[in-house]
Amino acid sequence: MNRQHWGWHSERLPVPARVVRWGHWGTPVLLFPTAGGDFEEVERFRLIHALAPLIDAGRIKVYSIDSVAGCTWLERRHSVEYCARVQNLYDAFVYRELVPLIYADCGGQRLDIVTCGASIGAFNAVASLCRHPDVFRLAIGLSGTYDLTSFLHGRFPQDFYFSSPLHYLPGLAESSPQLQMLRQRKVLLVSGSGRFEDIGESWRMAHVLGAKGVPNRVDDWGPSCHHDWVSWRELLPRYLAEYA
Repeated sequence: MNRQHWGWHSERLPVPARVVRWGHWGTPVLLFPTAGGDFEEVERFRLIHALAPLIDAGRIKVYSIDSVAGCTWLERRHSVEYCARVQNLYDAFVYRELVPLIYADCGGQRLDIVTCGASIGAFNAVASLCRHPDVFRLAIGLSGTYDLTSFLHGRFPQDFYFSSPLHYLPGLAESSPQLQMLRQRKVLLVSGSGRFEDIGESWRMAHVLGAKGVPNRVDDWGPSCHHDWVSWRELLPRYLAEYA
């Protein structure tokens, strides 16, 4: 399998930027790691192995990055304002630096990107699509954690507001070009009711999206679907085979 790694200093991130790509051709897929994961997490937990038939067939090219914002929240040693600022800058890094790299790696073509992730990775996938429907066409959230207010300790910085689709989407103006384009995109919210799952998070996200006319669907895989890599390795290849 073709594999390439990039690294550089980004003024938007508190740590060096790191990106890895698997594949040689196909739809670009941005795969966010879980909250504390790094850019190679999806490989170590054999999700790339599960996606190998699609990668080797030239159906998809998979990109992954460090969970910089997620790690900052989990450390719980910074102020809420700092963590929210990192979350907002992480989004800017994806849009301003990572997306151009993906375009360049795809021969300069501005291909629509599919974004996906599990747990807080699902939050970043859905948030990226909602803020930037001009570059992302589909978000697949697995076992998503979409409400991060438990990290805020009662405070609510502006940076967080603009990072969280649950909070800013309801106020998005009907005339907004962002909303008009978002209504041409799609969000798949995939979850179960097994161990450590909370499908209520997916339904809450779906209700906010639906109220703004954004196409979305909640897929409930029932009690046999748990909040773990076993489930994600089984489910993500199915969705990417159908939609990518």
